[in-house]
Amino acid sequence: MDPNIKIPVEVDPTEDTEWNDILRAKGIIPERPPSPTAELEAALEEAVKKQHENRLEGKDLDELDELEDEEDEEFLDTYRKQRMQQIKELTQKQKYGSVLPITKPEYEKEVTNASKECFVLLHMTSQSSIQSRLLSSLMVTLASRFPEIKFCEIPANRCVENYPDSNCPTLLVYHDTAVVKQYITLTQLGGNDTKIADLEKTLVGIDAVPETDKRLTMNQLDDDLQESRKLRFMKKSIREDDSDDDFDD
Repeated sequence: MDPNIKIPVEVDPTEDTEWNDILRAKGIIPERPPSPTAELEAALEEAVKKQHENRLEGKDLDELDELEDEEDEEFLDTYRKQRMQQIKELTQKQKYGSVLPITKPEYEKEVTNASKECFVLLHMTSQSSIQSRLLSSLMVTLASRFPEIKFCEIPANRCVENYPDSNCPTLLVYHDTAVVKQYITLTQLGGNDTKIADLEKTLVGIDAVPETDKRLTMNQLDDDLQESRKLRFMKKSIREDDSDDDFDD
């Protein structure tokens, strides 16, 4: 047989054999793709590692004190100092707390330029819009709960000439001098049933408020309590109406 004649040999490049290792080293066959199982295990291992590293994320100082017997003292002290610094920085930013009415000449200063330092929510209002009146009320509550965020309000027709009432309320969210979110009416937020929680989701979605912020939890508890009171009031009213009917009989 002629020694120069080459006989083709079929090779499964996915097999983990010594011959395939030689062929891979010479670049004849491609490198073996990583095992999906190995990739999954690595991803899970990384997720568990991150979960452990972030196990103290969002805990307040009292909760950190309760973990003194469970956590390494030096690590806990470092994290406590970090939380105190975060609280200090947040306190320094909390300089608003109410809704600021503005005029058109003030727009650039109070909204565009102010958004270099914080998130700014601007409500373009219309007195004839029920949703505008609802949003005004919700913004008063939000402004007091998140004083590091600036809330402003301006009549739409004084901001933009001939601005249609049908577009009100218009809510613009500014950050770093740009509009990062906008709503024309409250349709996307819940319409006439828009609640504080709906607007909070927007704040979390644009990273104006961390998802772990304790104030969000408190707000949810407040909303649940208000809903519970409302239901109790309705049930009480129904019972009283039934009693009146019995008396009339």
